[in-house]
Amino acid sequence: MAEILVESHNLVKIYKAADLEVVALQGLDLRVPTGEMLALVGPSGAGKSTLLNILGGLDEPSAGRCEVAGVDLTRLTAKERLLYRRRIVGHVWQQTSRNLLSDLTLLDNVMVPMVLSGYPANKRRRHATELLELVGLGPRLHHKPERLSGGEQQRGALAVALANDPPLLLADEPTGELDSVTAQDVLNLLRRLNHELGLTTIVVTHDHMVAASMDRSVAIRDGRTSTEVLHAEEAEETVIIDSVGRLQIPKQLLESLDFQGRARVHFADDHLELWPAGGNANLNGNARNDGRGA
Repeated sequence: MAEILVESHNLVKIYKAADLEVVALQGLDLRVPTGEMLALVGPSGAGKSTLLNILGGLDEPSAGRCEVAGVDLTRLTAKERLLYRRRIVGHVWQQTSRNLLSDLTLLDNVMVPMVLSGYPANKRRRHATELLELVGLGPRLHHKPERLSGGEQQRGALAVALANDPPLLLADEPTGELDSVTAQDVLNLLRRLNHELGLTTIVVTHDHMVAASMDRSVAIRDGRTSTEVLHAEEAEETVIIDSVGRLQIPKQLLESLDFQGRARVHFADDHLELWPAGGNANLNGNARNDGRGA
């Protein structure tokens, strides 16, 4: 069994503004094995970016537990959080300007994170060159971002994110501003980096093509993980049951029966059955086959 790199348990995030409280995460559970490529999907406002910001050390949880590479993100001092951001995670953003400084060459851009984290001065240029060659930008070392195409800028952003050899890459809509052909090139590069570096990758996306290219996609709804799809298999969607027994039934299934907010749970042999409250079920283990069981 693969080692778990990312684990959150009953994760809660509450934002406060004046007298208003907004609950962005409501007890979210998530486990990501080392080397997995994971897509986080779901509607806007579901909590995907909030989770990514917490995993990236850009935001602090309000409650619950969250660990990345053995680091407890709920107990970090300001200095420890800064070191975590510099050494454990790399970020790739939809807007490449958040990764690339416009007045620096690609080579200098990649070396900036190394300088900030204390990377040995005599190794910076060589390592930065190797990274840019790895992402296919060897001939562009001394070009500034304005002279690069959108796809080249995103590949340069990847090199910057990997400058300090982080075990975890976080990408927020990395193909959102690219055409379909260029987006596929970036996805192919992410897969190659995953294979060659063993890089664990978590991508937030609304794009079904991006999600399908990952090992697994997890849907977040109302601040909790709801369903997942393992793409290496037959891509069957399954419901996630969290550590306290909560599950989110897919909306299309929930609307097919009139539960009215309540259900009877019935153990039948080797499975559970959900029945609308007041529905008929044989309590000896055989549900009526009248189309009302869930």
